[in-house]
Amino acid sequence: MIYATLKLLHVLAIVVWIGGMVFSHFFLRPAAMQLEAPVRVRLMHDTLQRFFAAVLVAIGVVLVSGLWMIGRVAKESVQAGLGFAMPLNWTIMAALGIIMMLIFGHIRFALFKRLSTAVAASDWPAGGAALASIRMAVGINLALGVVIIAVTFWMA
Repeated sequence: MIYATLKLLHVLAIVVWIGGMVFSHFFLRPAAMQLEAPVRVRLMHDTLQRFFAAVLVAIGVVLVSGLWMIGRVAKESVQAGLGFAMPLNWTIMAALGIIMMLIFGHIRFALFKRLSTAVAASDWPAGGAALASIRMAVGINLALGVVIIAVTFWMA
């Protein structure tokens, strides 16, 4: 029961993270491009601020649940007298997930800081440049997230 609950929390946290990136990248940003720069940059800043707070929580849930599930399976294998070798798809998932978390850290604590500084100074060109950098990094993270999902299903 605990394993199933952890797996559910893990998947829901991934849905929040990946789904939010899809929404922002393919729906919100293109719609916001029709707005004047001051309105667009403020809207994206405020939206991303809320989304990034949710992603920080999601990352915590993903880390704790993922490590707990791996540890639980490893412990059960060892207790049964078997060795534990982490499956390849879990290894790929964990490695790419850590890379995604590091990229998110750069987005949240470096690129978003630039955006916040630009918004506070009403420097719309700098805000647009910061948004472009965020968009590129989010695109990379989204691609990695899709690869993780594909590997998880294809190698299951």
